[in-house]
Amino acid sequence: MSATFTIDGREIPFTDGQTIIQAALDADVYIPHLCHHPDFPPHGSCKLCTVKVNGRQTASCTRRAEAGMIVESNTPELNAERRALTQMLFVEGNHFCPSCEKSGNCQLQGTAYQLQMMSPRYDHFYPNRSVDASHPDFLLDFNRCILCSLCVRASRDVDGKNVFALGGRGIGTRLIVNAKSHRLADTAFAVGDKAAEVCPVGAILGKRVGFAVPIGERTFDRKPAADWVDSRLTDQD
Repeated sequence: MSATFTIDGREIPFTDGQTIIQAALDADVYIPHLCHHPDFPPHGSCKLCTVKVNGRQTASCTRRAEAGMIVESNTPELNAERRALTQMLFVEGNHFCPSCEKSGNCQLQGTAYQLQMMSPRYDHFYPNRSVDASHPDFLLDFNRCILCSLCVRASRDVDGKNVFALGGRGIGTRLIVNAKSHRLADTAFAVGDKAAEVCPVGAILGKRVGFAVPIGERTFDRKPAADWVDSRLTDQD
């Protein structure tokens, strides 16, 4: 008989070494998240997956599951904190959903709807960020980057190319391209790279495929975020 813990009163089985969020997603229990991906080691940067374990807050993507632990996730308090974090992500970048090709397939947007975020609440930063259209197959829009590091980890750990990195500290942290010119065209980035498919927002977009799936028929148009418990989302799901 497998070991179990509970989330919001529901019994969740887990295998040795699994984190809380891994076990929860395997059991079709949704915990909001952006930087978690089942193919990569935990990173713990977005904090949206924060839960309470035996009354104390912890990131569910880094905390290993233990038998008998009592986990709280879908509570007004935790969802209010997640909503505030999501609002901060929107104002720290330049996210204009109506004009974004990723709209409907964007995990940030889908999470905002799930958390009933009706307004940004905080003043927009309107950072001066660039768009790199140098690559023949991809557009790199730094305005939409949320610093989840998924492309960094994918390029390093799966593709073996180290195309991307995070530079700077604190509010000055930014996504950088590992080329002397800092242009994506001057790297080995290519169609088929894992890093090309993991971005949860509209920072990495394939060229010549815009709006191939119409608005209204996309991932989060068809089902809300809570009904997608696997991070590996595509508009073919």
